[in-house]
Amino acid sequence: MENIALIESFSEFKDDKLIDRVTLMAILEDVFRNALKKKYGEDDNFDIIVNPDKGDLEIWRNRVVVADGEVEDPNQEISLTEARKIEPDFEVGEDVSEEVKLIDLGRRSILALRQNLISKIHEHDNTNIFKHFKELEGEIYTAEVHHIRHRAIILLDDEGNEIILPKDRQIPSDFFRKGENVRGIIESVELKGNKPSILMSRTSPLFLEKLFEQEIPEVFDGLITVKKVVRIPGEKAKVAVDSYDDRIDPVGACVGMKGSRIHSIVRELGNENIDVINFTTNNQLLITRALSPAKITSLKIDEENKRAEVMLKPEEVSKAIGRGGHNIRLAGQLTGYEIDVFREGVEEDVELREFADEIEDWVIEEFAKIGLDTAKSILEQDVDDLVRRTDLEEETVKDVMRVLREEFEEENK
Repeated sequence: MENIALIESFSEFKDDKLIDRVTLMAILEDVFRNALKKKYGEDDNFDIIVNPDKGDLEIWRNRVVVADGEVEDPNQEISLTEARKIEPDFEVGEDVSEEVKLIDLGRRSILALRQNLISKIHEHDNTNIFKHFKELEGEIYTAEVHHIRHRAIILLDDEGNEIILPKDRQIPSDFFRKGENVRGIIESVELKGNKPSILMSRTSPLFLEKLFEQEIPEVFDGLITVKKVVRIPGEKAKVAVDSYDDRIDPVGACVGMKGSRIHSIVRELGNENIDVINFTTNNQLLITRALSPAKITSLKIDEENKRAEVMLKPEEVSKAIGRGGHNIRLAGQLTGYEIDVFREGVEEDVELREFADEIEDWVIEEFAKIGLDTAKSILEQDVDDLVRRTDLEEETVKDVMRVLREEFEEENK
C-alpha cells in the first residue's frame, strides 16, 4: 500500500513529540482534508479512516449515482455507467463509496501533505509549550546555559525548551559559563508567530519574593507573609514581612541565626544587601523602619502629597541616604512616600536649585539622585566620595563646592 511509508513517518513524529493517539489522528485527518479540498474543492463527502499505530489510512469518496449525461458535480455525483464499473448492480439514486488512493492526489500533493503535517505538529507542540510556561509565569525556574550572546543568554531546560535571559534582566555581577545552571523567574511568555518566546528575569522583585518562599519554611507555609519587595538589583533590597501569629518574629525567622537563612538568598543575588523589616499599617513607624539603619529624631507626614519630612542628627544622614542614595530611594518605594531628609540643628540652608544660574541642571540632578539637594548637604561631603557616588568628574564637583562656599557661606557670615 503506497501510503504506508507516509504513515510510518507520521508515527515517527508521534514518538518524537509524544503526541497522544487521539490528537495525532485529528491532526492527520485535518491535513488530509485540506489536501482533498485543494484537489476536489470540498471534503464533506469524504470519509477518512486513520490508524497511526498500524500505519493504515483509508480515504473513501461518497457519491450519488445519476443517469448517464446528468452529472453536474463530478465530486458529489457519478454516472450509472461509471458506478457499474465499480459494482455491476448499482442503480440510479444509490450511494457509491470509492476508495481514493494517495497516488490519485498527485506527487506534489503528497509532498505538501508531509510538509503540512510537520507544520501542524510543530504548531501543536509550540501551543503545548506556550500553555505549560504560561502557567509557570511568576515562578522560579532553573535552566542550563546553552550559549551566550551580547544582549542575552540562551538557556535550555531538561526538555530542550529555549528560555531567554536578556542582559537587562541579569544582575550586574552575574557571570555565567556554558553548562551552568541558572535560576530566575519566568517573567513573560508570548507567542511570536507560532513559536513561544519565554523570558526569564533575575532582577524582578518577584524573584526575591519567590526565593523567600523557597528558602524560608514559614513563608512557604504561609505563617509569614511577604508584603512588599523593592530592589536595586545586585546592590540593595528591602523586604517588608508580617505574621498573623504573635508568637512568630517574622524578621528573625527570615534572617535566621547570624543570617544563616538569608545567606543563601544573598549569595544567589550576587551579595545583594537585603534589609528585612516588620511591616506595619502605621505609616510613621513604617517609614522609620524603612530608613534603617538610620535613627530618626522626628518625622512629619503630608498625607495629601504623600511626602515625609525626616529630621536626623548630622551623623545619621549618610546612613539614611545610603551609598549612591540607595537606602532613601528604596525606603520611598517601599512606603510610597517621597522622603525629604533634614539635618537636626541646621537652621539655615539653601536649596541647591537656588544656584541654578551657576550650576547646570543636570549636575543638580546628579546630586539629587544620591539625596543631596541643599548647599550644606554637599559641603559636608568628601570630594572623592562624591565622585565615586555620582557620574560627575572631580573638577566638576570641586567647581560646585567652590560656588557653594563663595555664595552660601558669604551669605551666612
